[in-house]
Amino acid sequence: MQTNLRGRDLIGDLDFTKEEVETVLDVAWDLKRKRALGEPHAYLRDKVLAMLFFFSSTRTRGSFEAGIAQLGGHGAFIDSETTQISHGDTAKEIGEIFGRYFDGIAIRQCDWDFGNKYINDVAKYSRSPVLNMQCDIYHPFQCLADLMTIMEKKGRDLRKKKIVVSWAYAASYLKPISVPQSLILQMPRFGMDVTLAYPPEFKLMPDIVDQAKEQAKKFGTGFEIVDDKDGMAKAFKDADVVYAKSWGPLLTTSDKVEGKKIQDSYKNWITDEVKMKMAKSDAIYMHPLPADRNIEVTDAVIDGPNSVVYDEAENRLHAQKAVMALTMS
Repeated sequence: MQTNLRGRDLIGDLDFTKEEVETVLDVAWDLKRKRALGEPHAYLRDKVLAMLFFFSSTRTRGSFEAGIAQLGGHGAFIDSETTQISHGDTAKEIGEIFGRYFDGIAIRQCDWDFGNKYINDVAKYSRSPVLNMQCDIYHPFQCLADLMTIMEKKGRDLRKKKIVVSWAYAASYLKPISVPQSLILQMPRFGMDVTLAYPPEFKLMPDIVDQAKEQAKKFGTGFEIVDDKDGMAKAFKDADVVYAKSWGPLLTTSDKVEGKKIQDSYKNWITDEVKMKMAKSDAIYMHPLPADRNIEVTDAVIDGPNSVVYDEAENRLHAQKAVMALTMS
């Protein structure tokens, strides 16, 4: 067990080694147990976390704010629109100043080809740990909660379990590619065979895919890409875990109008009962939420017996508390 995480940033999924992620999960389960029993666990008394949001949030803000309070500290919610960032405060200023005011800085900045750079620039100048609440490349806390949930449902030994990370149609905005990229990086380290499925225009970043293949090779797991127009049902075959969500065709075009036109040509990429029957009978359905109901996934699936979306959402709280307790203490 690797336990010396004080002061560490968590920006990319591979920033923590496999052993360090295992430590995070051990702490997360302990904190989950303590919360269930009503045991005090104020490990961060008098600590303050800055939560800087450039994008709106439901689960991320709620889980971080509740989590730091349950650990005995305080979360300062900061909407970027209420700051002087648009009037000249650079990433250096935010890092230098917030790093002195706060005991940790958590940031959500998902602007394509900018968000990850911004968070890393803040971290460069901050004396306090910087936590990535989602950027254009990674969503590490969502992935930690996902891994925690899969282990709760499928056991700690995930070797030879198949996870399908699939694109799905959504009528709403062109969403970041960070969730699928985090999943394909993290899951091979814990023995899962990954099948990544998407229409041809919805590729992920080549360097991230290469890193995922390296992780699969290192840990002796499978890694397959299904990138044809009708590949969703094919990918679901014999899956233990179905993780299907929408993301934008950002490597094809960053133009919102053109991207929406491409997206709308794949309305048949919906997770429904027929496709779920292609997976194993005890397969679990996962989604980070919010989902476009009856567009991205049917009510029968997301509200059905195979869905674990609310357990998954709850585990955001416990995984994030674990990282805060380990890095901010």
